[in-house]
Amino acid sequence: MSKYTEDDLREELKTKEYEYGFYTDIKSDTFPNGLNEDIVRAISKKKEEPQWMTDWRLEAFRVWKEMTEPEWANVHYKKPDFQAISYYSAPNSKPKYDSIDEVDPELLA
Repeated sequence: MSKYTEDDLREELKTKEYEYGFYTDIKSDTFPNGLNEDIVRAISKKKEEPQWMTDWRLEAFRVWKEMTEPEWANVHYKKPDFQAISYYSAPNSKPKYDSIDEVDPELLA
């Protein structure tokens, strides 16, 4: 019996359909990939946060940019590309409902 290798797994995953969900046809407002001060401000604006919260987020972002990732003993993984991630996505509209029966079933799934 041959040994199942990492290359075997990689090939299997390339051809396998994604099975874990996390997909919806609901129209959404999604920011472009990447994180910078403009994105931080835009997120804060979307959330209708007070100025002090925006300032706090910006300061936290500046501190985060200067941080280095810790080196974990015996843990090897590909470092995340934080600029390849979208940091905000929300459904386009947020209607008010009188009953749970009125909510789009896709939102409840």
